[in-house]
Amino acid sequence: MSLLRELLSRAVEVGASDVHLVAGQPPVFRIQRELVPLEEPAWPPEQVEAIAQQLLPAHLRHSFETDFEADFSHEEPGVGRFRVNLFRSTGRYAIALRYVRTYVPSFEELHLPPQLTALSLLPRGIVIVCGTTGCGKSTTLAAMIEHINQHSRSRIVTIEDPIEYVFSSKHSIISQREVGLDTRSFHSALRHVLRQDPDVIMIGEMRDGESFQAALTAAQTGHLVLTTLHTGTAAQVVHRILDFFPSSERDSIRMALADNFRAAICQRLVPAVDGSVRPAVEILINTPTVRKLLEQNRLDKLSSAIETGGEDGMQTFNQALHALVRAGEITEEVALQYADNPETLRMNLRGIFLDESRRILSP
Repeated sequence: MSLLRELLSRAVEVGASDVHLVAGQPPVFRIQRELVPLEEPAWPPEQVEAIAQQLLPAHLRHSFETDFEADFSHEEPGVGRFRVNLFRSTGRYAIALRYVRTYVPSFEELHLPPQLTALSLLPRGIVIVCGTTGCGKSTTLAAMIEHINQHSRSRIVTIEDPIEYVFSSKHSIISQREVGLDTRSFHSALRHVLRQDPDVIMIGEMRDGESFQAALTAAQTGHLVLTTLHTGTAAQVVHRILDFFPSSERDSIRMALADNFRAAICQRLVPAVDGSVRPAVEILINTPTVRKLLEQNRLDKLSSAIETGGEDGMQTFNQALHALVRAGEITEEVALQYADNPETLRMNLRGIFLDESRRILSP
């Protein structure tokens, strides 16, 4: 067994999510979010370089020589698939590998709110999963795709950089395309995706105006588009999308959003009392009220619309945290740490609720 295969086999066996190789140090596994160095001698630079040369695909060798970093996937037969980032650190090779899981957890296993069930099965429109780096956006998106796969006969095409979960077609037919391996770029894949007869298109990340325009075109022609975006709250999604475009185009994009945007799901991973994590999820749904706010460019009122939209399935981070505390899944101290407005949440936990948002939304 090769050194790399042995290392990756050990990582999968102990449930590691990541493997880190740095010259002059022993390998390090990340297990349940904690970094765990292996109890073995440090790997010399030439050993890490040999592994790097073994991993680096031929089509990326030239770009790595000029950019000193590369993202790609590695399939270790009989072990699994890994997302790899190869880079230089103090002039030496360093490698970060993330295990790509084939088992996709359900909404229930991820403790996600039941509203995602209906959002996953929408016939058309744009649904955006957002949050900061490391908040579980990709896993939530994967759970949505798997829910469609199990409950709908759909043609699903994913465009990812890189692939993070490998799906097996069940009721649906799934084609996964990885940038660099299956297509040259997001833009190239998006230009051709509508010719591949999709019902659902998953775009791993909304990166720029061209990506959004492609998503918008797909939604306007009757497709469901699922994607991710880096924002701190659900209400910021619209601002983030508009920032992709020059000011002269923003009004038309905002009106297109009013017609084709369906929901934004923003999450934060919060430490739970059992030692694991729970997602606190903010949900913005394009109700008639939200659509009117988009059309009238009253974007500053979107947060208030979320707060008062409980009957339509919406909820704020504070409301999600409040529910987690009441269910005994997180402590009050942790909830206050992750709240957007700790003082308001503290009042809510004492049974005090102010009805300011409804007044703010009034014409």
